[in-house]
Amino acid sequence: QVQLVESGGGQVRTGASLTLSCAASGRTDSINVMAWFRQAPGKERVLVASIRGTTIGYYIDSVEGRFTISRDNAKDMLYLQMNSLKPEDTAVYYCAADKIGGPSGWDYWGQGTQVTVSS
Repeated sequence: QVQLVESGGGQVRTGASLTLSCAASGRTDSINVMAWFRQAPGKERVLVASIRGTTIGYYIDSVEGRFTISRDNAKDMLYLQMNSLKPEDTAVYYCAADKIGGPSGWDYWGQGTQVTVSS
């Protein structure tokens, strides 16, 4: 019912900035909370930031103050602005969305976009 497509990943040096985008399509009116997750090689996927409406709801401690999540509902877009990138930020970043009225958990996922940060 909803498709999410991430873009904007790339290979950058420590201290650089990068902005990820997530385009939602389909029944976007069914989306409640949206979020960014990331998964490093050999690691489990973890929540990085989430947002409901235009309110910033949560940031993982390691990105607090460096990353900013934002949402443009009129354009069905989700963004993650990443500043002062560190090698530990290297991961595949995924866009996710929660369905209105659905059970707890994340109902929609994008395919992921790779972010690589080198020293």
